[in-house]
Amino acid sequence: MASETVRVGIIGAGRNTKSRHIPGLQAIENVEIIGVCNRSQESSQRVADEFGIPKIYNHWQEAIDDKKTNAIVIGTWPYMHCRATVSALMANKHVMCEARMAMNAREAHAMRLMARRKSKLIAQIVPSPMTLRVDNTIKRLIAEGYLGDVLAVEVRAGGAFLDTETPFQWRQDFDLSGLNIMSMGIWYEALMRWIGEATRISAIGKTFVKMRPDEDGVMRSVRIPEHIDVIGELACGAQLHMQISAVTGLAGAPEVFIFGSLGTLRFSGNKLYGGQKGDEALNEIDIPSEEEGGWRVEQEFVNAIRGEETITHTDFDTGVKYMEFTEAVSRSMSSGAAISLPLQL
Repeated sequence: MASETVRVGIIGAGRNTKSRHIPGLQAIENVEIIGVCNRSQESSQRVADEFGIPKIYNHWQEAIDDKKTNAIVIGTWPYMHCRATVSALMANKHVMCEARMAMNAREAHAMRLMARRKSKLIAQIVPSPMTLRVDNTIKRLIAEGYLGDVLAVEVRAGGAFLDTETPFQWRQDFDLSGLNIMSMGIWYEALMRWIGEATRISAIGKTFVKMRPDEDGVMRSVRIPEHIDVIGELACGAQLHMQISAVTGLAGAPEVFIFGSLGTLRFSGNKLYGGQKGDEALNEIDIPSEEEGGWRVEQEFVNAIRGEETITHTDFDTGVKYMEFTEAVSRSMSSGAAISLPLQL
């Protein structure tokens, strides 16, 4: 299995695909990128020329139908994730799908159902990257009792003033992004690695710039919030407060606090800080080299295809959980009610 040639078709070649996935895959022995399909023939050709990819596809389905491919990388916006993933798995192709997993929880469940039916194939969601360096150390410290009982979790991501001038883009387009809101889902994914999932949430949110011009100058309604607050109960017994914002100018870098009965951990700027009862301040915690994580998404995908490791960053079960959380936030904002997890679909 280790010598198996992985032959990849690319569907969607945006920034992350060009900066991470294509170079990462091309650096692995016996991996070939067979062809690419982007939003237009012209953009597909530019990507092919830049990376020496021999073929372009005129339609995304051609990458899946190509008999030379045995793996598909989906780098599109969320609106394509479900149908491309399900189609690729039905064609017996391994799948690596860009975050965010889907438009909503129902699509995420459909993707997971097909992955379970095709259990011999590898199905991976590109993971939340911000905390990879420190994840293992945080998990170890919690397991060793550094925090005591975990009591409260505070997540704050933002730090910029409201941008009123930027044209309408995909993260603000409900038809392309679905229920995903800014970076909320990927921060929740990181939290789940450390302390597990939420069982109940309430949320409020607001959009301040109601309309923005699209690339053709047509004014489009913005339905996705620019500031949200989520209050939640976690299965571990702690309380969660998450604020994700595009309006919190000068608030500083994103940060996460985990407060326990015996200690506190703070993550910010790719560094980890901690302190315990009796300390006067938080101090930076060294990350042991054997625990330090990093970006290895493409290697994990290929190794899993070759039977050398199991997908951990990120499997479809985890993806479903963060999409259920994402949908619960939208349901709560709409109804004003608290929403229990897992969702009843």
